[in-house]
Amino acid sequence: MNREFNKQLKRLDKIENKMLNKKEIKFLKIPVMDKIQGKIPPKLKSTLEAAFIKSFNLVFEKGSAYIEKTYDRDRIKLEHDLNNYAIDKKLCSKYVKRLDTPAKHSKRVNGALTILEGGVLGFLGIGLPDIPLFLSVMMRTMYEIALSYGYDYQRDEEKVYILLIISGALAQGEKKKEISDQLDRIGIQIDTQIPIEITLEDQMNRTAQILSEAMLTSKFIQGIPIVGVVGGVVNYNIIDKIGKFASVKYKKRYLLKKAREKNMQR
Repeated sequence: MNREFNKQLKRLDKIENKMLNKKEIKFLKIPVMDKIQGKIPPKLKSTLEAAFIKSFNLVFEKGSAYIEKTYDRDRIKLEHDLNNYAIDKKLCSKYVKRLDTPAKHSKRVNGALTILEGGVLGFLGIGLPDIPLFLSVMMRTMYEIALSYGYDYQRDEEKVYILLIISGALAQGEKKKEISDQLDRIGIQIDTQIPIEITLEDQMNRTAQILSEAMLTSKFIQGIPIVGVVGGVVNYNIIDKIGKFASVKYKKRYLLKKAREKNMQR
């Protein structure tokens, strides 16, 4: 592996380690939060989890084609192909940085969409029913980032990888580090055509559980008219966190794949 590959990977490792060791800030440190959490119905978590599973199934079975109509898939693929060609000719930081451009644009646009969508529906007191909309924006973010680094999300293995990224971004402590290591292993398995041990259905269930835990309080608040406008901020924070984690993992996977290709050419 040449010096530039090492430089890029070390930079990514620093960013990744910062994410993995970052202390989580509790959502909304305000005096009334304890009272609000105490009023959350016990069944809400299981209801929320079921809603996420249903929405994942809908997206993976029928929704991807509709989500693709909301962005220019061909343009992102072409941009990646051009950047990838330049990197194959000469690996330098300028070309590697260009890989990030579509991903950064996606995070900005989709972050703004979640603020608008979550804020408006929260103002109206609509909490749980907005999950399919929220999930569509989340998956659009993931799809655009995957394409930015040359990965097609249509295979089941890649869908599992995407769901693991969402889980890892929202997990905390040792669980976050465990999922991060798992992502590195599965990324190599997929890229070297080694079967992975996780089924799509199992990972959908696990990711839905993590999402429901991360968003339980916010979705309850979002169901309260006027007060629920806070849902837009929460949705944005979730998408931002997932987008940043996805960019790091996909870029790292891309660079490791290029390094393997270079080694095989020697």
